[in-house]
Amino acid sequence: MDSVKINPAKLNGEIHIPPSKSLSHRAIICAGLSDGVSVIDNLMFSDDIEATLNGMKSLGTDIQRTEIGPHQDIYCVTLKGNSKVRVMNATIDCRESGSTLRFLIPFAGIAGEKITFTGRGRLSERPLDAYYEIFDQQNIQYNNNGRLPLEVRGTLKPGTFKIKGDISSQFITGLMFVLPLLDGASRIEITTGLESKGYVDLTIDILKKFGIEIENNDYTGFYIKGNQKYRSRYYRVEGDYSQAAFWIVAGSLGGRIKCIDMNTDSLQGDKAILDIVKEMGAILEIGEDFVKIKESRTHGTVIDASQYPDLVPIIAVLGALSSGTTKIINAERLRIKESDRLKAISTELNKLGANVRELEDGLIIEGKEELKGGTVDSWNDHRIAMALAVASIRCTGPVIITGSGAVKKSYPQFWRDFKKLGGKIHERYMG
Repeated sequence: MDSVKINPAKLNGEIHIPPSKSLSHRAIICAGLSDGVSVIDNLMFSDDIEATLNGMKSLGTDIQRTEIGPHQDIYCVTLKGNSKVRVMNATIDCRESGSTLRFLIPFAGIAGEKITFTGRGRLSERPLDAYYEIFDQQNIQYNNNGRLPLEVRGTLKPGTFKIKGDISSQFITGLMFVLPLLDGASRIEITTGLESKGYVDLTIDILKKFGIEIENNDYTGFYIKGNQKYRSRYYRVEGDYSQAAFWIVAGSLGGRIKCIDMNTDSLQGDKAILDIVKEMGAILEIGEDFVKIKESRTHGTVIDASQYPDLVPIIAVLGALSSGTTKIINAERLRIKESDRLKAISTELNKLGANVRELEDGLIIEGKEELKGGTVDSWNDHRIAMALAVASIRCTGPVIITGSGAVKKSYPQFWRDFKKLGGKIHERYMG
């Protein structure tokens, strides 16, 4: 298993933030459904994005990639799409990407033949009941064993689709991709309060950029006309606030970091990291396309994580090294991510000497000035691995992270960038 040993050090310098994974998934799918040629610029080929690219290839999209960027890991991708889905490969491997799986399952309802969805890791345990209920209502055939592989065959018909708003916005987004192509109007009704509104906003916005109109009824429901057409276009993916969050917290814990390629008008829900760290006392400078953060004396607060669950691991690190108590609430959905993130981050931070108490739907964190270091595990979860790396900045001894290769899921160059900022890393350290 890949491991890294990190000797504590402050991080300083400039970092180009990777492109938004959320927007990359959406742009690839919209381009694949557009008649004609689209260009998606500033794309990073993490494992999750590779899964969506290969999924759209399986559904008939022709994809060509060209390397750009200073480190030869950012790409410009040309996609020749087709609004009439053509099944080139009836098995779609979603790897460990929940977005790929939940975004592409509805495509089986417009494909005209059986499609099988596979995956690995904890993906096979991620709930899909929202789709099973729709399949039952519309007499779409599927094998309901509650795990992958999932076989789906049938025709999705326009109508009213009832979805709970407190499970995952990915089901809503998946439907929004295909319902505009049906021969008739549809409605998505949200039967509970909607969490992760920011992700739905991203979907509606990028659909509009590709020519698709969705009518938002104050997040209680969405009206979608049928027989719409996706329009091909050029689209550049902006920097990812969920990844910038690691560097923003790193700067506040010790050092001075400038995050470049940040859209300060972004609709990304994880942009909330700026407000959270400011509320905790961090010193930020926000420019037109950058965010600067410097070492700050931070204090605890209460954080409602319902709208930005992906930020919880790194917020927990900041809380563990801030004065007073930090309480994270409404975070129960983190238990069904790549790992049980509430258990993972509390367990591993406590190994480093933190004082984190796990609740059913959140965390209570008593802050300390520093942690001691030690050996921790990523739980095969990219966000846990990166959060633990940032915690090393304020440890008195080395931090060894086993399963460090998990970062490939979303940010393959994380360890390189950590070193670039002055991180003292020994890779594949086996003791």
